[in-house]
Amino acid sequence: MRVGVIGLGIMGAPMARNLLRAGHDLTVYTRTRAKIDAFVADGARAADSPAAVARAVEAVITMLPDTPDVEAVVAGPDGVLAGAASGLLAIDMSTIAPAAARRLAVEAARRGVAFLDAPVSGGEQGAIAGTLSIMAGGDCAAFERATPLFAALGRQVTYMGGVGQGQMTKLVNQVVGAATLAAVAEGVVLAARAGLDPAAMVRAVGSGAAASWMLTEQAPRMQRRDFAPGFMVRLQQKDLRLALAAAGELGVPLPTTALVHQLFTAVEAHGGAALGTQALVMALEALARP
Repeated sequence: MRVGVIGLGIMGAPMARNLLRAGHDLTVYTRTRAKIDAFVADGARAADSPAAVARAVEAVITMLPDTPDVEAVVAGPDGVLAGAASGLLAIDMSTIAPAAARRLAVEAARRGVAFLDAPVSGGEQGAIAGTLSIMAGGDCAAFERATPLFAALGRQVTYMGGVGQGQMTKLVNQVVGAATLAAVAEGVVLAARAGLDPAAMVRAVGSGAAASWMLTEQAPRMQRRDFAPGFMVRLQQKDLRLALAAAGELGVPLPTTALVHQLFTAVEAHGGAALGTQALVMALEALARP
């Protein structure tokens, strides 16, 4: 397919490379020209605006940090919809507010554009390996059109229903993931205080009922003080704010999520907003100091 990717950050860049490797005709746009040039050197085409991307392709994928970024890129004066012809497929793979996804879908439909919200889970490693979990909402026919693109990006692709349901599923994912990460961080701090061998602890606990991706992948990073971002604290905080807001609208209490959000706020307060989410352990270590 002729596909455009807008946003070439930690997630967007490896996703775009996987589309290129799969044989799709790729057009890219991001605010940093050097990132665009790197893709052009590998065979992609460059565009000078989101509207220009839309004019050149059959499908556009956006992978951006937050709701206002997506709204500006999709519906802004020089955005995707401004350059879109009827029949374009717009796929937002960012994590944004479900209500915003629904608003964008309505605006897209007015211009004959099919809109999918298809956020992902799996972090930078999953984006590089093409093993992301993709949770999609929108028209079923649009989802079927996107299948060849999703095949290059993810291992588990799940259709969740109407527009906004992909984003709501992602928020559920973030609630479960954040709570699990906090439990892993507590275990790491307890194990360290007790003098347990770090690697042996992960092997033992990871072989039983407490096994999780967070334990096997993030506990060793916490133990060796590797806080390089696969997913940044500030982006996790954005996702938790979205989850808490959605839960408030639905009348659902999320006490554990609220606590984890506050622990991440402590990490941010000490300059850790750009660190990986495994830096959550630093807040618990601070609480454990005599």
